Amino acid sequence: MTDNQLRHETSPYLLQHADNPVHWRAWGQAALDEAKATDRPILLSIGYAACHWCHVMAHESFEHAETAALMNALFVNIKVDREERPDIDQLYMGALHALGDQGGWPLTMFLTPDGKPIWGGTYFPRKPRYGRPGFADVLQQIAGLYRTDREQILEQANKITAHIAATKESRGPSRLDASLLDQATDAILGIMDPVAGGTRGAPKFPNAPVLGFLAGRAEQTGRTDLADVVRATRLGLCNGGIYDHVGGGLARYSTDARWLVPHFEKMLYDNALLIEDLALAWPGSGRDADLFRSRIEETVGWMQREFQRASGGFAAGLDADSEGQEGRFYVWRPDEIVRLIGAEEAEFLAALYDITAAGNWEGSTILNRLRHPERLAAPQEARARRALDMLLHQREKRPRPSLDDQPLTDWNALAIAGLATAGFRLERPDWIDLAKTTYAAIVSGATEHDRLHHVAYPGARRAKAFSTDLANLARAAIALHQATADEGWVADAERWLDELHRHHGDGDGGFYLAPDDGDELIVRRRERLDEATPNAHGIAAEAHIRLWALTGRDDHRAAADTILAASAGTIRGNVFGTASLLSALDLRLNIASLVVIVPDGSSTASFAETLRACAGKHLMMDWRTEGRPLPQSHPAFGKEAVGGMPTAYLCREGSCSLPVTDAEALAALLMRGKGDRQVFI
Repeated sequence: MTDNQLRHETSPYLLQHADNPVHWRAWGQAALDEAKATDRPILLSIGYAACHWCHVMAHESFEHAETAALMNALFVNIKVDREERPDIDQLYMGALHALGDQGGWPLTMFLTPDGKPIWGGTYFPRKPRYGRPGFADVLQQIAGLYRTDREQILEQANKITAHIAATKESRGPSRLDASLLDQATDAILGIMDPVAGGTRGAPKFPNAPVLGFLAGRAEQTGRTDLADVVRATRLGLCNGGIYDHVGGGLARYSTDARWLVPHFEKMLYDNALLIEDLALAWPGSGRDADLFRSRIEETVGWMQREFQRASGGFAAGLDADSEGQEGRFYVWRPDEIVRLIGAEEAEFLAALYDITAAGNWEGSTILNRLRHPERLAAPQEARARRALDMLLHQREKRPRPSLDDQPLTDWNALAIAGLATAGFRLERPDWIDLAKTTYAAIVSGATEHDRLHHVAYPGARRAKAFSTDLANLARAAIALHQATADEGWVADAERWLDELHRHHGDGDGGFYLAPDDGDELIVRRRERLDEATPNAHGIAAEAHIRLWALTGRDDHRAAADTILAASAGTIRGNVFGTASLLSALDLRLNIASLVVIVPDGSSTASFAETLRACAGKHLMMDWRTEGRPLPQSHPAFGKEAVGGMPTAYLCREGSCSLPVTDAEALAALLMRGKGDRQVFI
């Protein structure tokens, strides 16, 4: 075939390249067969729709006729959307790491016709620049070596393939206890920025798995040093330029050490995880409560306005670029603002959001509240919000960044969990309803021939569900159970975990990313390290532990223990990269279940209010009417309401407390002394 085949695809990223003069193919057997038939190496380019440097390389090289002609003459060229095929991305990113490269996107790999990695890199400029070789030179050198030094090339490809295939986690000592949590906490704390939050230096990422682990440890231990760095991180995310103060939502990361200058792309997963984290923090956040609630409301509003799909579910990401410039959509000049809202309101806004004639980024201003993080009186905050809404109205008229509108199952599951958690904590039943309708749309759209898939719309070139899809859907179902008390969600969570073990389990506490009946790749990868989102192993362990607390079933506890034991060596070798597994271990050691038996016709309002205010990350709630008994395996099975009143029992490790029938006693039951402060379970 001598043309670009991407016009037949559904991925927004692949369609961005459908008009390139490059003879692109999508990943598939036909492309591999073509490489074998023509005896040409493969040029594999992996990126995603919101990737800034992917666009730069596309404009410089893939849209350049001479460069494209060289690619077409020397290689079979394959484009992959990493969001659509994370298994391919993970495999060849692992190969690049084996070559000693840190990695990133676009990922540019050269492969043998049977898919084994020869050599690679990330972004290459068309002509030598930034200390990098020119792309045309790279193309000719690799093709030349493949022709003249075939034996050496194939030997290297076999070695790299053997290396990534042999990469196994050392099990190490399988004993995991509180001492490991303490050691890991101190190790992670040592690389955190105690003033600005996040990790020390730049760039700064939200890193939800690490933030969640430290928040859980602060909650459990009462350590003020942990609470302080968690608060500093949350304030940086909420007040920095990484947050879109005009329209809501979090950018991918900050390029500086202050959270001021973002890399402007916005991804669903970052915002879903932000909503959940702030919702869990909100009840006990004291002076930060108004800030956290505002950021949750603004971010949910942004997701509904800009990411919600007409057919249900949420889009994946929003580009950093518009009008050919990174960040153009988001930055402002003082004269623009004066014209829009008048001099008086512009002056008020400028003082609050660091708006100056000189600007704070390339002559323009990224709105932020780093200099003025303190919350104003409610009327003044409302005044600022009205002015920001006027800017938002005007901003909607600007050329928009492109939207990657594909609904990914795992990222939508994160959004469902965030919405359900925030809906319960902040008493927003509309958010809980949105979580439920999103769940229904994703499961329906992603299911075909009784199997869940990774992309949730019909007609897509769809891979079967990855381990991240199933683990996160189980977690989302559990969050919906906590928000609604509908036990049907427990059955859903167990169904997704059963499918995870059936199609992804290695039989020894590990999960392959791709299913056992997915596309055959040169290596089937199993990875335990977190990325921007928690790893499937940590999520699955957490889900099993929470289901153990809800059902009392020992098979859930045993499954979690097996995952954690199999991960012990990896955890000890990289505590920062295994924060989700550490959070699961923390949960395993400290989980509690609160069962509330509710007589017919009685009100649970006071109990619900107490739980919104007091329940921590380590508590599972189960509301039961008297006619709806607990599973026989649950330690509270057979417990009854006392005196015709709602009655609570707190259960741990197979035993339960005495009954509690009033909200004040319930709050006391949920508190444990930690030094000079009280910590909620």
